Amino acid sequence: MKKIIIIFLFNISFQLSFGQEIIDQVIAIVGEKPILYSEIQGQKLQIIQQGVEIEENIDCYLMDEFMIQKLLIHQAEIDSIEVTEDMVKVELNQRIQYFSAQVGGTEALEEFYGKSIEEIKEEFFEQIEDKMKAQKMQQEITGSVVASPSEVQKFFNNIPVDSIPYINSKVKISQLVMAPKINYTQKTSTKKKLQNIKRRILSNEISFSVAAEFYSDDPGSKSNGGNFGWVNRGDFVPEFDAIAYSIPLNTISDVFESPFGFHILKIEKRRGEQYYGSHVLIKNEISENALADLKVKCDSILTELKNERTSWENAIFQNSTNPIDGGIIFNQSTGDMYWDMKNLEKSLFIGINNLEIGEYSEPLYYEDEKGNIGYRILKLVDQTKPHLANLNDDYSYIQKYAVNQKQINEMDKWVTKTAKNTYIKIEELYRGCPNISKWNIKF
Repeated sequence: MKKIIIIFLFNISFQLSFGQEIIDQVIAIVGEKPILYSEIQGQKLQIIQQGVEIEENIDCYLMDEFMIQKLLIHQAEIDSIEVTEDMVKVELNQRIQYFSAQVGGTEALEEFYGKSIEEIKEEFFEQIEDKMKAQKMQQEITGSVVASPSEVQKFFNNIPVDSIPYINSKVKISQLVMAPKINYTQKTSTKKKLQNIKRRILSNEISFSVAAEFYSDDPGSKSNGGNFGWVNRGDFVPEFDAIAYSIPLNTISDVFESPFGFHILKIEKRRGEQYYGSHVLIKNEISENALADLKVKCDSILTELKNERTSWENAIFQNSTNPIDGGIIFNQSTGDMYWDMKNLEKSLFIGINNLEIGEYSEPLYYEDEKGNIGYRILKLVDQTKPHLANLNDDYSYIQKYAVNQKQINEMDKWVTKTAKNTYIKIEELYRGCPNISKWNIKF
């Protein structure tokens, strides 16, 4: 429960619906930071709406987590932990884009709140700023926590036998990816289309933001008028960085090419290794004939593999547009090459579900994270059997939870120490909570 609650408090910023109005009052104060009854009840309702089973003392757990968050914010301000306005705006823009996608676009979000996007941003600015302060303060406290092998073993040995987690089947997958080659005529057509859009912007026929919303193929920025916020050098491809640091501020670049397609770029601000701006992306169109030819090529490669006329390694080296690491598909969220079957992306699950180790899938239509399309063949490299966790097979998994437990313990010690020098007040309704003693409150 504690882990689940922390995730909610630090990651959810917009309460999209409470379903009922909550009578409000201040139920606690940490430093000068009040906690409202509506915050506790609103958070509890969100957890229920997520389908999470709640415990009897959920209000007490939530109160404790809100108090920790307020204490982190209070101490961050004392320690002058910096969260700049621009950092908040970038985070806020990302949240707006995410929640717009959840409800069906920016217009739907505006209709939901009965406010413009700018008014929504203004309303939530302070909330995002506080959460970022809390996150940075928590990183200061727990960021350096590690668990040695002996600590991992001790952590595992202390898990009751009937509580040792059950590990689902995990798979290691390799892929041979093939994308259609873009010919000169296709590139020329795409480039001319974007040059015409730029001409219309310069002649004031349309604004840059309108052009992005109507024509850009970048789903991450088009709903925000092409604005991608503050980014670091290296966040985007080198071609993008090169233009970002060479054009004058508030001018529109010439049309340039990247692995994503063709762009025009406008940079509004630069500071050291960071820049802020907007772009319009137009991707090259792929013909149906090109895709059909690619499918035939993939079928031919698969036949050679099955007849052992070529090896998987050679097939990837000679044909794949992504031959790095032998085509192994890494789990980006964990950095691991093994995927839990229950968390496997749908297209991957369908592709390998009926394969034995060493077998290949039929050619599958594919679209990558850049929006590039093509076909791929999957190979099931390895698959583990479901089993009870053990140190030999699941060390990294157990280590992660050992570190998490040490971080929780470190936070508890920090809270107990810091609360002694901080004004804390809590209303009688919550004074019976079992975890209230660490706050050193004098009733």
